[in-house]
Amino acid sequence: MQEHDQPREPGFRHALLTFATIVTIIGFGLFYLSTSLHSLMLGCILVASFSAMGLGVRYKSIRDAMNEGISGALGAIYIFIMIGVLIAALIESGTLGALIYFGIQFIEPHIFLPAGLLLCSLMSIATGTSWGTVGTAGVVLMGIGTAMGFPEPLIAGMVISGACFGDKMSPVSDTTNLAAMSSHTTLYQHMRSMCYTTVPVYCLVLVLFTFLGMGYSSAALPETELATLSNALNSTFTISWLAVLPLLVMMLFIAFRAPAEVAMVAATSVCVVLAVTLQDRSFSAVLNSLFSGSEIRSGVETLDNLLGRGGLMSMMWTLSLALMALALGGILSRFGFLKVLISGVLRRIKRRATLVATTIISGFIGNSTMGEAYMSIILGGQLFGDAYDNHGIDRAVLSRSLEEGATLTFALIPWTTGGAFFASTLGVSVLEYAPWALLNWINPLIGILFAFLGIGLISSTNESPARSESAGEATA
Repeated sequence: MQEHDQPREPGFRHALLTFATIVTIIGFGLFYLSTSLHSLMLGCILVASFSAMGLGVRYKSIRDAMNEGISGALGAIYIFIMIGVLIAALIESGTLGALIYFGIQFIEPHIFLPAGLLLCSLMSIATGTSWGTVGTAGVVLMGIGTAMGFPEPLIAGMVISGACFGDKMSPVSDTTNLAAMSSHTTLYQHMRSMCYTTVPVYCLVLVLFTFLGMGYSSAALPETELATLSNALNSTFTISWLAVLPLLVMMLFIAFRAPAEVAMVAATSVCVVLAVTLQDRSFSAVLNSLFSGSEIRSGVETLDNLLGRGGLMSMMWTLSLALMALALGGILSRFGFLKVLISGVLRRIKRRATLVATTIISGFIGNSTMGEAYMSIILGGQLFGDAYDNHGIDRAVLSRSLEEGATLTFALIPWTTGGAFFASTLGVSVLEYAPWALLNWINPLIGILFAFLGIGLISSTNESPARSESAGEATA
C-alpha cells in the first residue's frame, strides 16, 4: 500500500471532537430542528469523512471503509427485506387478527394485566415491532383498562413491557437483527443468549402484573368495546386456530436451526396459502401486499392502524438508516476514532462483568444523547466488539447487552423518538408510565447483576454458559 494510504492515528481530542460533533448534529437536528434522521446521518458521514481526511486519508480509502462497514451486514439485508414481507403475509392470512380475537375472549378484570401483557408480547413477537403493537393493541387495551378502573400509567407500563419484550425477542424484529448484525453473531446465538436474562425477568414481570391486577377483580368488563372489536375481526377475517399455523411453522424451522431467511420464507408461504384459501383473498392482491403492505380495512380505526402496514417497502426506512449508520461506523472504526475513544475506558476494565455493565450503561447513555436505539446498537457493536473477544466472551453476550441497554431503555427516556411516540399514542407521559414499564428497567439491572454473579457469560470458545462459574472466575 502506498505511504499516503497509511494515515496517522487520531489523537484523543481529535476523536472526541469528531464524536461530539456527530452527537450534536443528531441531537440538535432531532430535537430542535425536527430534521429527518437520514439527512442528519448523511451530515455525520460528511463530518467523519472530513475528519478522516485531516489525518491524510484519501477519498478512495474512506469509500472502502464505508464499504467494509456495510459488507459485514450483507447477510442481514435479506432478513430485513423478509421482515416486511412476513408482516404483510401475517396480516393477509388472518394470523394477527386471530391473535387479537382470541386474546380479548379471555380478558377478565382480575387477569386483565397479565392477559394484556401476553397479548402485547404475542403481537410484538409476530410483527417484530413495539411501535405497531403499542399503536394498535395498546390503544385498545388502554380503552378497556380505563373502563375497568385501572390507572392509565399502570396500563401503559404493561403495554410497553409486553411490546418491548416481543420487539426484543422476535426473530423478525429490526432491533433484534440489528443487534446480532452489529455484534457479528448469528440471530439464533443472539436469541439464545437473551433467554438467560430476559426470560426470567419476563416471568417475574408476569407475576408482578398478576399480583397488581388482583386489586381490580371487582371491576366491570366493557362488553360494548369488546363486542365492537370482535365483530370487526369476524367480519374482516375467518377466525380460526388454523391461522396460527404460520407462527408454528416458523418456530419449527427455528427449532431445527434453519437459517432465519428460510424460516421466514416458509412462514410467508403458509400465510399466502391461508390468505387465498381461508381468508378468500385474491392471489394477486396478496402478492401485491407483500411489496406495498396490506390494504385490508376493518372499519375500526385501531385495527386499521395495524392491518394497513407491512410489506417490503415498510422496511426501507430502517434498512436505509442502518446502511448509513454502518457506513459511518466503518469510517469511525477503520481510522481509529472509536479505538482511541474507548481504549482509555477498556484499559481500566479488568473484569468481564464490568465490560457487560459498561456496555449496558453505554446503551442507555447513547439513547439519551442520540435519541435513537438504532445508533446506540450499531455504535455499541463497533465500540465493544474487540473487547469481548479479548476477554473471551462470546459476541452473543455483546448483542444481548446492546439490546438490554438500548432496545429496552429507549422507552424510558422522554426525548427519544420511542418515548415520544409511546407517550403521545397512549396519552400518558413517559415519567408517569416509566415506573410501571417493569420489563424495561428490571431487565438491564438483572443483566448487570447476572454478569457479576457469573450467570449467562458465554465463552467465546463455544463452551456452555457460565452458570456454574463462581463470580470470581467469571469476572476475572
